[in-house]
Amino acid sequence: MNTPEVYILSGFLGSGKTTLLKRLLEDERDSGRKTAVMMNELGKVSIDSDAAKEEDVALKELLGGCICCSIQDKLEAQLQELLLNDQPDVIYIETTGAAHPVEVLDAILSPLFAVRLTIKGIITTVDGLRWRDRKSLSPQLQQLLLEQVRHSDYIIINKMKELTESEQAKIIFEIQAMNSSARCLLTNFSQVPLEQLRKLSVSFLKQSNWEPNQKKLNLTTFVYQFKKAVNHSGFEEFLKSLPDTIYRIKGYVKFDPSQKPYLFQFSYGMPLYLREEMKLPLNLVFIGENINWQNVNEKLKQLENISEKGKEHE
Repeated sequence: MNTPEVYILSGFLGSGKTTLLKRLLEDERDSGRKTAVMMNELGKVSIDSDAAKEEDVALKELLGGCICCSIQDKLEAQLQELLLNDQPDVIYIETTGAAHPVEVLDAILSPLFAVRLTIKGIITTVDGLRWRDRKSLSPQLQQLLLEQVRHSDYIIINKMKELTESEQAKIIFEIQAMNSSARCLLTNFSQVPLEQLRKLSVSFLKQSNWEPNQKKLNLTTFVYQFKKAVNHSGFEEFLKSLPDTIYRIKGYVKFDPSQKPYLFQFSYGMPLYLREEMKLPLNLVFIGENINWQNVNEKLKQLENISEKGKEHE
């Protein structure tokens, strides 16, 4: 089964996302890979879709809202359509400038098809002038800019020509102090060596796919696939044991003795259960920061084993 790579392009409006996307699409055309693009804009009319108007590029436009909040359902439907009909080798998702990286990952990783995607990383473009003058922004925009940088896997700082050498050095120092695990490049017009982006560490982990020497990324995701129903109170205890830096959990889980699964969502420490009436894949998708996923994996395995032993003693 084809498992397309997914690159998330993040950054404020005017920071160089679309310029980067054009370069990436040219490179994909030369390499012969089947490519898809999802473009998200807050307005109802697309202004950037010309960047992806190639005969061999599948384009999905998400208008009228941000993928991390108001149009999550539409994103999930269009992603599923891409996987079924177009079967691309690579998907580029260009977000709005207002998108928060955690929310974007949460929107993309549906438990219905999470195991069919390989998240390569979050690439954030930064307007060097805006970063230098960020104190003039509203507190909310300042915080969003910092969050986009902090959760990125690769940071491209544009408008180098408009900054002095001392300003360039200060910006590099500030951003690397905030996110030491991401590669940071100061440039113009998103002129980044594309082979560096292709080598981004995969931040989406699956069971039995542990790599001890893998570079530890700030924001990572993990999917657990249940083989059987588990004890509800045991699952609640598992949730209480999780670190605060697990930001999102969503998926489907089945509890003894029910034969129907529940849609489970977990955000800001609050769990939500909704009973489903159909058979669904028992996948649970996690998003967190600096998490030992192997430890989480072992706890869930123990939970399944305890449930199985309980049945044997009945």
